[in-house]
Amino acid sequence: MRKRGLETVHDLARQFEDVVYVGSDVGQGTLDGFRRDFPDRFFVEGISEAYVIGMAAGLAMNGFIPYVNTIATFLTRRCYEQIAVDLCMNNHPVRLYANGGGLVYAPLGPTHLAVDDLALMRALPNMTVIAPCDADEMERAVRASHDWSGPVYFRVARGGDPIVSKPEHDFAIGKALVFSEPEDLLLITTGVMLQPALIVAERLAELAIGVGVIHVPTLKPLDRQTLMPNLRKARFVMTLEEHSTIGGLGSAIAELMAAGERHPQGVLKALGIPDRFPDRFGRQENLLAYYGLDADAVIRAALGFLKLDVADGRTRRKTGL
Repeated sequence: MRKRGLETVHDLARQFEDVVYVGSDVGQGTLDGFRRDFPDRFFVEGISEAYVIGMAAGLAMNGFIPYVNTIATFLTRRCYEQIAVDLCMNNHPVRLYANGGGLVYAPLGPTHLAVDDLALMRALPNMTVIAPCDADEMERAVRASHDWSGPVYFRVARGGDPIVSKPEHDFAIGKALVFSEPEDLLLITTGVMLQPALIVAERLAELAIGVGVIHVPTLKPLDRQTLMPNLRKARFVMTLEEHSTIGGLGSAIAELMAAGERHPQGVLKALGIPDRFPDRFGRQENLLAYYGLDADAVIRAALGFLKLDVADGRTRRKTGL
């Protein structure tokens, strides 16, 4: 995903003379092709995140559209004030391309795990927040960002994730995508968690449990027009995200349900990372399982939420509840 998105930035630079790349603490050789083709629009500024935000704001004030690339935790936590004041307060068209959203940097521990980035960026006025599910959707999202007014935050996953987005789901900023209609359960996801959500829906269908799946690649602005009718249909609603349960997708859906003109009937359960700093090292897959965010754990959570037992391949409602 990361590589595809950056290649798309390079392609946009071929099409538009206002596209600029600004890297901070990136790997050697990142976008070498961009540097060779457009050396006057390619900048790598070292470990200086707060500085590059101010630099990008200045470039935007002079008619450029900068794509700023660095590690997600450094981009969000280290220069939050600069993002708020230099970018959002002035509504500059700067694109923040944040590597390693969620638990990607699991070997490096809590300083590098971006489990609060969506909450931080959602809180800023004028900020658009996008979390694509795979490389194909990342490409579509980056292309759509060029003509978008105001700042954009891209949550960039590890890469190599299975392609689950569909070409017919033409990406538009602010648009949620319905993969299946809600029945017994509505499962709402963002980012790469669409992949386990689709596995969950398929495996629960084998138990005659109907699961609707809605993917929300844009957390802000939230697609109220798509989400509200489906929330009204669903009795049970579950959100799934590689993020803290505070301030991310689950919070956004709860806010939407609470603010509805006609209150949705659904009961909401938010699955995510608990409100504490990650206390494990390892691989991303290990941490997802540890926090109950892999497909097997989500299935168990869904059955418990629906108050169903599974025996001999059949489901039955639990008694005494």
